[in-house]
Amino acid sequence: MTADELSRADQERFSALKRRLAQIWDGLNRDDSFAHTSVIVPSQSVNQEELAKIEGAPFYEERLLFALIRLRNPNARLCYVTSQPVHPDVIDYYLQLLVGVPASYAKQRLRLLCVYDANPAPLTEKILQRPRVIDRLRDWIGDTERAYLTCYNSTVLERRLSLELDIPLNGIDPELLELGTKSGSRRVFIEAGVPTPAGFEDLNTEEQLVRALVALASARPGIRRAVVKLNQGFSGEGNAIFNFPLQLAEGKAARTELIRQRLNQLQWSSATENYVRFMRKFREMGGVVEEMIEAEEIHSPSAQMRVCPDGTPWLISTHEQVLGGSTGQVYLGCRFPARSAYHRLIREQARKIGEVLSRKGVIGRFGIDFLLSRDSNEAWNAYALEINLRMGGTTPPFHALEFLTSGRLDRDTGAFLAPDGRQKYYYATDNLKSSSYRGLLPEDLLELVARYGLHFNHSKGAGVLFYMFGALSQFGKLGMTAIGNNRQEADDIFNKTVAILDGETHANSDTRGRLTPLFDHPVRME
Repeated sequence: MTADELSRADQERFSALKRRLAQIWDGLNRDDSFAHTSVIVPSQSVNQEELAKIEGAPFYEERLLFALIRLRNPNARLCYVTSQPVHPDVIDYYLQLLVGVPASYAKQRLRLLCVYDANPAPLTEKILQRPRVIDRLRDWIGDTERAYLTCYNSTVLERRLSLELDIPLNGIDPELLELGTKSGSRRVFIEAGVPTPAGFEDLNTEEQLVRALVALASARPGIRRAVVKLNQGFSGEGNAIFNFPLQLAEGKAARTELIRQRLNQLQWSSATENYVRFMRKFREMGGVVEEMIEAEEIHSPSAQMRVCPDGTPWLISTHEQVLGGSTGQVYLGCRFPARSAYHRLIREQARKIGEVLSRKGVIGRFGIDFLLSRDSNEAWNAYALEINLRMGGTTPPFHALEFLTSGRLDRDTGAFLAPDGRQKYYYATDNLKSSSYRGLLPEDLLELVARYGLHFNHSKGAGVLFYMFGALSQFGKLGMTAIGNNRQEADDIFNKTVAILDGETHANSDTRGRLTPLFDHPVRME
């Protein structure tokens, strides 16, 4: 038996823990003051070679600090584990936003645990290698009957940690991870009866890729481009663009040879990627090839969903994804909510996909990426692109909204309403970066927050929440969610904040170029 496999006894125990999660979930839904313990392990248990393409990736562990919202419940306890220490001022920054809960009282129910290991390996793996850390976690948890484990994504590592701690994993069973690969996503879409771009899945070799491109060119005469995706790529960094010849040769053999010759001209967003490395990963992971949809108007919304422990699929939110990079495939940020013109369309398709995943036993949070296209103001065509069986880039900003407003989502309209009835909007990114920001310490940023009032104003229901403070000094990178009572207000708050950061760090026009893909107009101050 390999380390990834479970004994029959462990399989039965893991199933029993999942049933316990359903009981905890029921208690939380019935009683806002339900006593429970959350263990947050924001491990990025993904392909580490692909993760290395993302600058400042180790500090993405800070993105789940929105989970401190759970300390609003006076009977909730929370343990947050990281690879590197989180600056204490950052914790204070979040806790002071818990309206009605003294920060000192929240701190009594919060445990921060650090493994002090900066090596490029998943955090969960680091924890499993440290028996004393596991002992500390067990001591903190105490009563396991009302405790559960939340992670960024679920793999065999998180399953093993769940068993070691004897608490249920609030996430997908690793046996079902195939459903979230690029190939698995296409199969789910087909089963759900949801349109997806023309293409082929379950490819592993260069020859299979060539044959798929030839078949795609035959099925779609006049096709200009195709997207080649690694099964386990994420944030668009595992995608490559293939440009078809303007004139395809007649005859299958000649056409095949022409496409084979052009294959090494694939284009990537990552400057570190090359053909040899990409094809090695393609052979190891497998992948898909799809038509790249062309139209007069293109949008890239996403739906964030979860399947509850009782098997009920819920729509959490819809967003407009902001994509960039040299190929236009890399996730940079998002706008909330998605356009009303097609919210119902993607909501209905997401519902069908969620029902299929629920039937297959998926539990936990996931995202679905869509592409909406139309020509000359005709009806929208919607295509499902991929399923991400994990938290994603749209998770932190939406929970920032919940964290700050205590509002709720109207699932029929996609609008988020604060308790006073005002609708909320935001622009968010975890990719705000500038070389001029390097060297800023968390306390420097917090000083600017205080000096310029760069915070969330509860009386106005608008303002900013920052995250990923730790990436500032080394990488000049920061996450930010700007919340407003209309789209323009959110836009203005974001741009005003960026202008202040640029002014304080003497950023020039070259460093501000990072914002070009994100917004429709230049940064300005009011």
